Amino acid sequence: MLTGLLVLSFASAAQIYKSTDAEGNVTYSDTPPVNTPSEKVEIRETNSTPPPPDIDYVDVSADDSAQSEEEDTESYTVGITAPVNETTIPMGPGNFSVAASVEPALAQGALLQLYVDGAASGIPQLTNNWDLTNVFRGAHDLTVAVVNSDGTKLAESEPVRVYVLRPSVNFKNRN
Repeated sequence: MLTGLLVLSFASAAQIYKSTDAEGNVTYSDTPPVNTPSEKVEIRETNSTPPPPDIDYVDVSADDSAQSEEEDTESYTVGITAPVNETTIPMGPGNFSVAASVEPALAQGALLQLYVDGAASGIPQLTNNWDLTNVFRGAHDLTVAVVNSDGTKLAESEPVRVYVLRPSVNFKNRN
C-alpha cells in the first residue's frame, strides 16, 4: 500500500501546467488553474549516465611504500639562517622573521615546519621564511624541520634561542 502511494505521489508530481493570465504573467503549477486556460508541459526524462562498469583496480600500495621509503631515506640538512643564535629582539610588539636553509631541495611531498618552543607554528609549507607576530616576552627556542605529508620529521635544525623584549605593566619606569 505504501509503495502504491509513493508511485501515485511521484506520478502526480511529474505533471506540470503552464498558464498565462489576462495581464500576461506566466505561472507554472503542479495543479491546473481553475479559471485560467492552461497547457500541460511535457517533462523530458532526466538525463543520467549509468555508473562505470566495475573494474579491477591495481594495488598501488606497494608503489606508495617504495616512494615513502625513498622520501624517508632522503638526507636533508636544515638550519636557521636568521635570526642567529642568542639574538635579542628589541623592545616592541614582538614581531620578527625567521629564515631557514635546506639542502638538497625539498622532494615531492616534503615540507618545512617551524617550531617555537617545541610547538608547531602555522602549517607546514614549501617556503623557508616565516613572519612571527606578537611573540611573548622572554626566551624562545626555534627549530625548523623537514616533514613529510603525514607530519613525520625527516630532519631538524639545531635550536636557535631568541630573547624577546616587550613592554610590561608589571615593571613600571621608576623615575
